[in-house]
Amino acid sequence: MLAPLTNTQSHDDGRLSDEEYHWLTKRAKGGFGLVMTCASHVQAVGQGFPGQLGIFGDEHVEGHQRLAAAIQAEGALAVAQLHHAGMRSPADLIGEAPVCPSAIEKYGCRALTLAEVHQLRADFIAAAVRAQKSGYDGVEVHGAHGYILTQFLSSKINQRTDEYGGGLENRARLIFEIVDGIRQSCGDEFLLGIRLSPERFGMQLPEIKQVCEWLVDGGKLDFIDISIWDYTKLPAEEEYQGKSLLTHVTEVDFKNVLLTVAGNIRTGEDVHKVLASGVDFVTIGRSAILHHDFPKQVLADAGFVPTAIPVSPEYLAAEGLSPKFVQYMRRWPDFVTKE
Repeated sequence: MLAPLTNTQSHDDGRLSDEEYHWLTKRAKGGFGLVMTCASHVQAVGQGFPGQLGIFGDEHVEGHQRLAAAIQAEGALAVAQLHHAGMRSPADLIGEAPVCPSAIEKYGCRALTLAEVHQLRADFIAAAVRAQKSGYDGVEVHGAHGYILTQFLSSKINQRTDEYGGGLENRARLIFEIVDGIRQSCGDEFLLGIRLSPERFGMQLPEIKQVCEWLVDGGKLDFIDISIWDYTKLPAEEEYQGKSLLTHVTEVDFKNVLLTVAGNIRTGEDVHKVLASGVDFVTIGRSAILHHDFPKQVLADAGFVPTAIPVSPEYLAAEGLSPKFVQYMRRWPDFVTKE
């Protein structure tokens, strides 16, 4: 699976650009079995970065129809990731204070009212319906990396005293209501997944494992996507460091729900190690940027090693990155050669 990668290439109003279309369809041509969009925001106020692909309005449908059809024409599944940045929405980008389950002075964010929580739920579901109308095979709900659904899950961030705060069941309530609503609205044949991350932003490993078990038992999901940053790393919490984070994740009984993980899976050897651990399919980020045909390379050579970084802007352009995406990649140390 192509990871849902931030690329800052689309238009300011959230409409699909030719550059983002080119980037994603090139990965479908390169052999990725599932091509996922970048995080696509379900509310204008939930925008997390400039040039973000939107799915919060019907004006976005035409671009998504074009994109989904082109991905599928290459034999890949097309999936849209549904996102809301919450407190991580830059105020200067959205033109107002960002929203969060609770007001946090450090982030300059205000608390959502109960009516706004219900509207947020409705807008996630409406975005999934919009994705289905656009022809996508399915959607992934973004519940990871400190964005709004993570903020609800986090006992550190979520200080609500209503039915969406307090114990884990209440903090997870919004996720379950969104998942249930999407399944009810889009039917059983529409792929439905969720992305979770077990660390940072107040996340606790046992709680995320418990949420996974509840989601599996709920019977509404097709896949769970766990982002662990590095598949070889130990948990951040010392009391759980007797085994790797990946081992903790694969110990969960996912039953008929497929599991994918993302986390520094860069080489053919990494791919085979992660698959051998009990993961159903791998999610590729960095190596997908370096090689649009990474899956084909690994299928041809189990020991495939991607080209070394830094790489030139010209190299990345040939791999389908626009100048905006190349500039974004300069945020990562030693990825792009200095001009």
